[in-house]
Amino acid sequence: MDARTRGKCDLRQWLSKHLPTESLLPTSWRSQPGSFVALMSIYESNYRRLGQLVGELHSLDGLHRSSVQGDVELELTVIERSPYTTMLQLTYLFGEGAAIPTAPDMEVRIYHDAQLAEAYSWANRHAHPLLRSWRHHAGLDLDQRWTRNIVLNKWLEYCLERGHGFTQLHAAP
Repeated sequence: MDARTRGKCDLRQWLSKHLPTESLLPTSWRSQPGSFVALMSIYESNYRRLGQLVGELHSLDGLHRSSVQGDVELELTVIERSPYTTMLQLTYLFGEGAAIPTAPDMEVRIYHDAQLAEAYSWANRHAHPLLRSWRHHAGLDLDQRWTRNIVLNKWLEYCLERGHGFTQLHAAP
């Protein structure tokens, strides 16, 4: 093995040892928030987090619920499937008697071939003041996409930390 080949092998070994997860990789959105390139980084992170929550994204279908003690029930509904994309709705179920029965009612489009997940839309009206404020301040299309996808990204992170998951994919009754 020559020095050049050995160097490539050493680099691969070092990378696999020192960068085992995507959370350790540098991302462009940390240095330039609000840019299109940064938005694509968020889409990629959304895809990875959604994959952790769901498991195999290609086989996702139907209605599923995740219940974790001490947290609100999480519902995932596949709205539309095609060979390259899946559209789903993700929301918390607060209950019929609650002031806000469901929120944030996000529609997420998964781009399987590109391995991206975009918060495509969310509820037209928000009862929660913080969500209402974010929606009001996001004027341009890029700003709206940025806001929706940052909310999705942080929400997915929170759901994973709370222990939610659809990896068994048991359909809801």
